[in-house]
Amino acid sequence: MKWLPKQRGFTLIEVLVALGIVAIALTAGLQATAALTRNAQRQSDVLLAQMCAENELIKVRLAKQMPGVGDASIRCEQAGLVFDVALAVRPTPNPNFLRIDAQVSRDEASVLRLSTVVGRY
Repeated sequence: MKWLPKQRGFTLIEVLVALGIVAIALTAGLQATAALTRNAQRQSDVLLAQMCAENELIKVRLAKQMPGVGDASIRCEQAGLVFDVALAVRPTPNPNFLRIDAQVSRDEASVLRLSTVVGRY
């Protein structure tokens, strides 16, 4: 009887282990890609929200008179997205100045908050 040479190749266990490692690596890559996509969307939302908030604060600064103390809500559209800007005008210890907070949200989720102080001209 003649001895056959031992066949070379991978066993089923080795193939399954290799597939498991590849699956874990692909899952990690997919999660990293998703995180980068969410971060890019967040940056875009913050930039557009900042434009909305700054526009409203500049309107207050350019007005001929001091704004009244209280709250106001304004809708702002930037790049096809609708943001809600909540302006809160509050007094300060010095009656010549007012504090104005602009809270910008999108789909009821807070995106950005800017504050400034305006004075009499």
